[in-house]
Amino acid sequence: MSQNATGTSSPAPAAHESATHAHIPSWAVLAIACAAQFMVVLDISIVNVALPKMGQSLHMNQSELQWVVNAYALTFAGFLLLGGRAGDLFGRKKIFLLGLIVFVGASLVGGFAQNGTMLEIARAAQGLGGAILAPSTLSLLTTTYTEQRERARALGLWSATAGSGGAFGVMAGGILTDELSWRWVLFVNVPIGAVLFAAAWVSLRESRGQIRTVRALDIPGTITVTGGLAVIVYAIVSTNEHPWGSARTLITLAIGVALLAAFVTIERYSPQPLVPLRIFKLRALSSANGIAIAVGAVMFSMFFFLSLYMQDVLGFSALKTGFAFVPGALMIILGAQTASRLVSKVGPRRIIVIGGTLAAIGMWWLSRLPTTGNYYAHVLVPMMLVSGGLGLSIVPVTVAATLGVDRSEAGLASGLVNTTRQVGGALGLAILATIATDRSHGLRTPGALSSGFDRAFLVGGFIALLGAVLALTLPSRNTHVAAVEQSARDHSGPPQPAVAEH
Repeated sequence: MSQNATGTSSPAPAAHESATHAHIPSWAVLAIACAAQFMVVLDISIVNVALPKMGQSLHMNQSELQWVVNAYALTFAGFLLLGGRAGDLFGRKKIFLLGLIVFVGASLVGGFAQNGTMLEIARAAQGLGGAILAPSTLSLLTTTYTEQRERARALGLWSATAGSGGAFGVMAGGILTDELSWRWVLFVNVPIGAVLFAAAWVSLRESRGQIRTVRALDIPGTITVTGGLAVIVYAIVSTNEHPWGSARTLITLAIGVALLAAFVTIERYSPQPLVPLRIFKLRALSSANGIAIAVGAVMFSMFFFLSLYMQDVLGFSALKTGFAFVPGALMIILGAQTASRLVSKVGPRRIIVIGGTLAAIGMWWLSRLPTTGNYYAHVLVPMMLVSGGLGLSIVPVTVAATLGVDRSEAGLASGLVNTTRQVGGALGLAILATIATDRSHGLRTPGALSSGFDRAFLVGGFIALLGAVLALTLPSRNTHVAAVEQSARDHSGPPQPAVAEH
């Protein structure tokens, strides 16, 4: 058994499945999987444009607004691998429907939120639903498309749908916020989810993987790592009110560290660990996960701060801001496509170094945003530099994370790097938002906000550069090619049923 990129354990031979999709049109399964993945990815980007309106409506300051993003990111990352294993144990259709119910229900509650706390809790529940739902979409494809060429086409379309969800989200967020209300960036999931639920209920058939015991879910590990990260992020954010040296901050940080230490202990002795610690002995995997943290931190913070800058400082409407983000979203897609074509020729190291350097230059350029700025003169080009650099980095980081990993754990490695990217986004945004708030002294004037954003972008540039420097520890192109060729030799032989290693 292997695990795919979203953390779900993929079946080996089809004989291990308790049921198949033999009587279901494959296009129907593909449509359902792609639509669900589109909705999950859409919700990550659609909220960014609505943040200023959310803050005004619910009287949330910048520190509180970041939890609208981080609450989703932390629960999504923390429960992602668990969600995939749950599908293998309880049935992928059941888990798909459960994730859909949680996601849509949380969207509905968030849309009716009367205060910031209610909205943040709803976003955390959305992240949990997304973590349950996302692995199931990929499992449905890998159990439906068993022929290698058909599977490649299906996974390609699934990946393209996920990418377009991010690009479409910034436009949809602007349109819904301006024409209706910020609440509709959450309400929009309800009709989409209802149609998806009906289609899935009628079309999908149940299937399970090889996991047969609840112990394989590693619930204690999931709770401790998610709780530890959330507590540490909370401690960082709270430093605006309670200094780093205060008893409250130190105690909160100690609790977070203790929870993460408990996670490490659980993983070390668990018979079915969520993340086998021995996998970090691979240098390429450890470096790739460090780079993923930097990529997530830069990506989350850029969209967060630019959304606030364009609306609260430049006076853009939500609709205008949504369209202003489109070039950046397209650059991420273009960068990812370019990297996917080049990585087999030049190896991941050079591409990540270039991508990280471009992102650092763009972030430092953005650190000079004036109070009376102009979108074309001060935002567009550096935003495209950062976005293009991040796009160049995403695919090579995943490739580097799976380099030298045993085939049976390739999915685990790629799922892990996706998880650390979300974690990096949450931690990075917490740190940079704290820096911005401290610099602006909590004031909401355009001058104070610009000063805070500039300092955050400056530090963010160094984070991007750190990712580029970490890339230098990755294997060279010749080592990369040799590892790929060795892996092909190791797994050559009689044809085997395909497994998902996307």
